[in-house]
Parts: sequence; structure tokens; C-alpha cells
Amino acid sequence: MKKMIPLLGFSWLLTTGALAQTDTTYWRKSLSLGINLNQAAFSSNWKAGGVNSIAIGAFANGQANYLRDRVSWDNAMELQYGLIKNAGQEMRKSLDRIFLDSKYGYRISPVWNAFASVNFISQFARGYQYDVDAAGNDLLISNIFAPAFLTFALGFEYKPVPWFSLRLSPFAPRFTFLSDQSVRPTPDAVAYGVPVGKSVRTEWLAAQVQAELEKDLAENLRLKVSYLAYANYETLALNTIDHRLIVNLTAKVNRLMSVNLTGNMLYDRDQDLSVQYSQSLALGILYKVQNYTDK
Repeated sequence: MKKMIPLLGFSWLLTTGALAQTDTTYWRKSLSLGINLNQAAFSSNWKAGGVNSIAIGAFANGQANYLRDRVSWDNAMELQYGLIKNAGQEMRKSLDRIFLDSKYGYRISPVWNAFASVNFISQFARGYQYDVDAAGNDLLISNIFAPAFLTFALGFEYKPVPWFSLRLSPFAPRFTFLSDQSVRPTPDAVAYGVPVGKSVRTEWLAAQVQAELEKDLAENLRLKVSYLAYANYETLALNTIDHRLIVNLTAKVNRLMSVNLTGNMLYDRDQDLSVQYSQSLALGILYKVQNYTDK
């Protein structure tokens, strides 16, 4: 299972790259690479209190989008990983995300496309719940491919403007992988919806809604919002619909420096009965290449 992540990424790059070699006229490609760094230090007599810390994060975002006549093929890759070190603690993970998405569309009207898509979501490394008992022991709660979500979808896409799209998929089977059984709280507990004794959960009858907004709010200020909702028809109810929302605001200081504010919200009863959220603010280096000019 662990070998599948680099294989998926390599296949994605190889496929889009090979097709791009045939005719670059209809392709819009971009790649953004970045490193973010946060650091804080306090003297021993700092009366306001504080903990010395250092954090580093890296990300790679890629797009390869094809458009010719009525046919479109959009591919996206988002990879994130970060570590943080607080004084008196071991190195801990602060960011971890793998997201791959590919969508083939056929325009049926000026603002509507019929489409088929596949997306993959997972993480790179182990995740822990820290200091769970008096002895300070850590509890393994996730790992690469534990969980991982592979979703296929068929439906219609509404795209009235280049910077916004809404996908409606009445048929969206999803496969939830659990390659590491030790992430279960107990050996006889269901984890991430995967039954005991199984490493894969299949949801054939389900629907998915996916929305994307990416727009420049000002000359050097870009907003990106991604929303995904997933509903299993067999257990359909308002409180059983999964929701995932990611909001990212990037401000370019100059050609290489940028400030990133990112917020994540996740509601999935197979993981936790409450809403999960995370937030990060970082200053870093951003390098971007693309084969087109923004209007």
C-alpha cells in the first residue's frame, strides 16, 4: 500500500506530461512549490510566558488543465507536510495532506458540463494523539493509507465563470482504505467506518457535491475555497453527511515571499462525532511556474 502514493503521483505527472507533449496549445499547466517557517523564542525571565518553538512546512500544488472545443480534462495535485518542535517536546507533525483530483468533462451548454471524476485523499505519515495518559504515552490514530479515500463520481458541473465551479454527483462510489489496523482504538472497534476484520470499506450508493472558488481579491491577494460533501444513501440523514471545507488566503509580499493563512474544517461521524478543525498562518518562500499568463 505504501508504494501506491508515489506511484499515483508519478502516474498523474507522467500522464498529464505525456499528453501535454502532443499539443501544448490547449493545456494550462502550473506548479507552485513553497517552504514556510515559524519561530518563537523567549528569555527565561519573560513574564508574559511562552514556549520556544520552531515549525517548518512544505507544499506542492500542481494543475494541468486541458480545454478544446467541448472537451475538458482538469487535473489537480495538493501535497502538504509540516513539523513543529516545542521546547521540552519531541518533533511533532503539524500538517499532512495528500489530495489528487482528475475530472473529464464534456460541455453541454455554456455553463454546464457532464463529467466523470476520481479523487484521492490521504496523508504521508503517522498521526498521534499526544499525552493520552498520566505517563505521557502517545496513541497512534492514523497513518499513510489509514485512512485513505478513493472516490469516483459521475454527474454535472456548473461553471458560470472561470474562477468558480460546482459539481453535482448523484452517483459517487467511495472506497475507504485502512492499511494499518493498529490505528483502531481497540482491536474490535470500527475505525473510519471500516468494519472489524476488513481493510477496505465500499460505499456504492452515494452522492457527492464539490465546489471550488479560486479568485484574486487584489493584485497580490488570492483566495481559494474548496468544499466537499458526501452522503451515503443507505444511511442518509442530515447528521450523517460528511463535510470538508478548506479556505486558503495567500498574500504575495514580493516575487518569492508570501504569507499563507489556511483553515480546515471536517465533519465526518466515522472519524469523530464533533467538528474537527485546524488553522495555520505562515510566512515563507513561494516559487511558481506556469505556461500561461493570468488575465
